[in-house]
Amino acid sequence: MLQVNKAIFASLRKLSLSVAKCGGHGLVVHRDSKENNPETPFKFTQENLKKIESLLANFPEGHKQAALLPVLDLAQRQNRWLPISAMHEVARILEIPRMRVYEVATFYTMYNREPVGKYFIQLCGTTPCMLRGAETIMEAICKKLEIKPGGTTKDGLFTVKEVECLGACVNAPMVQINDDYYEDLTVDDINEIIDDLKNGKRPLPGPKSGRLAAEPIKSKTSLTEPPKGPGFGIQEGL
Repeated sequence: MLQVNKAIFASLRKLSLSVAKCGGHGLVVHRDSKENNPETPFKFTQENLKKIESLLANFPEGHKQAALLPVLDLAQRQNRWLPISAMHEVARILEIPRMRVYEVATFYTMYNREPVGKYFIQLCGTTPCMLRGAETIMEAICKKLEIKPGGTTKDGLFTVKEVECLGACVNAPMVQINDDYYEDLTVDDINEIIDDLKNGKRPLPGPKSGRLAAEPIKSKTSLTEPPKGPGFGIQEGL
């Protein structure tokens, strides 16, 4: 019986670690480290404090907690990632228990609880992107930057990570770099994007195939004629 219980525990432990090993959001449990602990310096800039005041003005008195997501986003944009000290500062400003902040920061994968590079490359790895060559794009990125998935370059410029669907399936394969989407990618495209970022340039976001947005690459397959007016076909003469 003891051996069975040990086997079950080992399986559960393996499952709890699988997300982190596969490049997911990681464990929800915080562990103090040299760069991430309650003493890690963090204070909002005066500019961001004014933004927080504007955010709070959108909600009724006594409902500061409603601004939790955007205030956490401000903290992350200021610092690139969310150390636990930033979460504590958010809790203090919003006058809520720290646990309420932990619950949100560990639930949403958009909050980075570990340091990331100046350019955070998130590669969509779900089905449409996978079928369109996402794995090849990941290999090209890792080869170009000499890092593994989930890693950060030694100069702190780039972090690359595989993520779940980013909502641009028709433009697969694609990556999100900070706030910008780069779509319809080839290996040459992603190498050129990385070179531009290294040189301090911001590559033009959007599809790299030449199309404007998500229209068919070759020609229309639907909506090929002007739409009929209201009531068309309901009675003779229309």
